[in-house]
Amino acid sequence: MASATSFYDFKPKDKRGKDFALSDLKGKVVLIVNTASKCGFTPQLEGLEKLYKDLHTSHPDFTILGFPCNQFGNQDPGSNDEIQEFCQLNYGVTFPVLGKVDVNGDGAEPVWEWLKKEKPGVMGLKRVKWNFEKFLVGRDGKVIKRWASVTKPEDLRGEVEKALAAK
Repeated sequence: MASATSFYDFKPKDKRGKDFALSDLKGKVVLIVNTASKCGFTPQLEGLEKLYKDLHTSHPDFTILGFPCNQFGNQDPGSNDEIQEFCQLNYGVTFPVLGKVDVNGDGAEPVWEWLKKEKPGVMGLKRVKWNFEKFLVGRDGKVIKRWASVTKPEDLRGEVEKALAAK
């Protein structure tokens, strides 16, 4: 989507394969994460859910979007239904987990191509290195910050709150 100027221009697929219009999130602060069910970082789902519940209650204009990805070590091989069930049963996830995507390569989901272009990684790297990389998008649809997999969800709270305070 070459003409895309903000996060809200994209329509990735939801868990049922239907368009999920990110334009419906206009004016919200959104944390985007590429997830995996069988990764060493998978327990971060618990921290992400806690962050979501803690902040979404007082700030309904905050959400998290999980994008399952099987590109790193075949760590999310299940179907969309299996992934949803895993996230809910094991970590009580209530934030939206969309359909499985590629985040790198020729088949990469366009919103992920855009995210990487807007906020490259270390040394300008325009690819996702592993599961559980995180991008924070402000109310204006612009990428505020990017974090590596090792950054724990609880360490994001201050930046998310700062984005929520900006009007």
